[in-house]
Amino acid sequence: MTLAALRDGGKRALAAALVDLERDGDSAGALALLDEAWRASKAHVVGITGPPGVGKSSLCAALVAAWRQGGKSVGVIAVDPSSKASGGALLGDRVRIVHDALDDGVFVRSMAARERLGGLADQTLPAMVLMRALFDRVLIETVGVGQSETDVAGFADTVVFCVQPGSGDSLQFMKAGIVEIPHVVAVTKADLGGVAERARADVAGALSLASADQHGWPLRTLAVSARSGTGIEALMASLEEHRQHMAGEGRLDAARRRQSERWVVEAFRERFGQRGLQRLRGVAMDGIVSSDASPFERLRQLTEILESPR
Repeated sequence: MTLAALRDGGKRALAAALVDLERDGDSAGALALLDEAWRASKAHVVGITGPPGVGKSSLCAALVAAWRQGGKSVGVIAVDPSSKASGGALLGDRVRIVHDALDDGVFVRSMAARERLGGLADQTLPAMVLMRALFDRVLIETVGVGQSETDVAGFADTVVFCVQPGSGDSLQFMKAGIVEIPHVVAVTKADLGGVAERARADVAGALSLASADQHGWPLRTLAVSARSGTGIEALMASLEEHRQHMAGEGRLDAARRRQSERWVVEAFRERFGQRGLQRLRGVAMDGIVSSDASPFERLRQLTEILESPR
C-alpha cells in the first residue's frame, strides 16, 4: 500500500490500512508506508484534552465543521475508554463527534486506550503520521483521564486543554502542573454566562504566573461554546496563529523531532523494558531520530541492535 493508493481509495482504503497497522505494524509493508507518510507530512495536528464530561467531543465536532467550511480536509483520532471484556473501544467519542458520514473530506477513527494512562492509544502515533500525510488538519481527542493527560503533548503540534466551568477544573489546572502542556486553554460551555467567565478569569490568573513556552508562545485563554458557537472563531484564529508561529524558524521541525525521540524511547521501553534501554545506552541512543530516518525505521534499527547476537 502506498500514499497514492490511499488517496485514490478514500475512506475505505484508509480504514483498511489502519487495521493492518494495528495488526502488524512491524511488517515491511507497514514500515514502508509509515516512512513514506513521515516524509510527506502536510497537516497541522491539534490535540484536544481535558477531564471527562468537559465537552471535548462537542468542541471537536465544532472544529471539524469550521475547518470543513474553510475547505480543509480533516482526519480525527478519537481515543475512547476500553471495554473490560474485549479491550476494544467503546466508541462513545466517535458517536458524539457529529459529522457528515458521506463527506469524503472527514475521516473519524476510534481507538481503544486499553491500559495506557496518558489518554492516548499505543497506535496513535502511526495513525496520526498516516493521517498527517493525507489531510489538511488532524484532530486528536484524548480519553478523559484527569491529571494524566500529558501524552498528547508528544503527538500534537498544538494542544488545547478544556476546562469546565463550575466543576473545580480551573483549580485542578493550577495545581496539577498541566499548565506546561497546552498552548490554548478553552473554558467550555461559555453559554453558562458568569460561571464560565469566572472560570476563564481563574485560569487566566494561573497563566499569568507562567512564562511563554520554550518556543516563545504565550498561552491563550478563551471561553467557547460548541452549542452556541461563542468563541469558536477566536479559537480557530488562535490555532492558526500557533500553527504559523511554529512554522517559523524551524520550531515545528524541532518540536516534532523531540516528539519522535520520546516515542522511540517509550516504544522501545514497552518492548524490552528498562534493561533494554540500559543495554543501548552509549551504543545507539544519541540522536535517536536522525534527519533522514523516521521514528519507525529508527525503532527497527534499535530493535535489530538489541536482538543481534553478540
